[in-house]
Amino acid sequence: MRHSDVTGDDGTWAGLCLDVRDGGRRPGLCVFRAGQRLLLSQLSRPVLLAVVDEDLQGVDFWRTDGYRSLVPPLRADTARALAGSPQRWAHRFARHLAGAAEGPLHEGRWLLSYDSPLARWRHPGDSHARHWRSMLVEGHPDGYVDWFLHAHAWEILPLRPVPDADDGRVKAYRKQARDGTLPPVLLWWVSGLDCHLVLDGHARLAAAIAESVEPAVLELRRALPRDELAAGVEEAVDTYERELARFAGLRSVHGSAVPNGAAVAGPELARRLHHLHTAQRPTWAWPLPGGEERWRRIARETTGGTAWPAASYGAPPAAS
Repeated sequence: MRHSDVTGDDGTWAGLCLDVRDGGRRPGLCVFRAGQRLLLSQLSRPVLLAVVDEDLQGVDFWRTDGYRSLVPPLRADTARALAGSPQRWAHRFARHLAGAAEGPLHEGRWLLSYDSPLARWRHPGDSHARHWRSMLVEGHPDGYVDWFLHAHAWEILPLRPVPDADDGRVKAYRKQARDGTLPPVLLWWVSGLDCHLVLDGHARLAAAIAESVEPAVLELRRALPRDELAAGVEEAVDTYERELARFAGLRSVHGSAVPNGAAVAGPELARRLHHLHTAQRPTWAWPLPGGEERWRRIARETTGGTAWPAASYGAPPAAS
């Protein structure tokens, strides 16, 4: 895996681009699809079952206890050494993602972004605790992601229950939250659920909420494929050169009072290139072998036969 830093329009660090070349291998943490039913599986362990509403207003989910974090426990001395440097944390998490057989990375380009929209949604009158608590999707083992009331609200769906504020791990992280050394929370944007999944940092997120501080987050998402990126860059550069040529023609007619166009075309080129390098693409979902019938069988086994959701995994209705 190759990686390179991504900067914003103002030159500040915005994230890390991960270029994965694995020959199309299916990842260990994988989204499968069967009609409107989804299965998140980690090394063949069911982690999350989901059913999208027929009217596309939300998704019912059932969360198992099968998820295993991709990141080993973070030591306090490491947290102090990397405190305040999301760039160094991004490189560290990228190494764990690249080496994790149970992770979500597969062939293509990815962005590990520090510029998450989650913090920007906070109302000035809301405390950090209230805002981030409102971002959490509740329910265990089952719950509902409401797309109607929370359209594009960028909610967070933990892959295991978020521990209480008095949990031992959370207490240790609360001190780091107060000291400003709390490591980032690692999130994965999954478009089929229209929300973020917590890959690592459930206890750290709980600590930040308990202390009412804004948690640092690093958001993993798919980026433009290499061919689309190359075509987009070529088009942006062609547009830039044509604009400079247009200004040159005006200068030849009207003289040097006409600007050379760089002050206009240059920033626009920079914006287009930044957008191309940071634009996201939908999450890949693999067809579930065995289709809906297999999904229903996994649902029965996972839920212990619970009728969840009631109309979703019984036998298909007979044709009339």
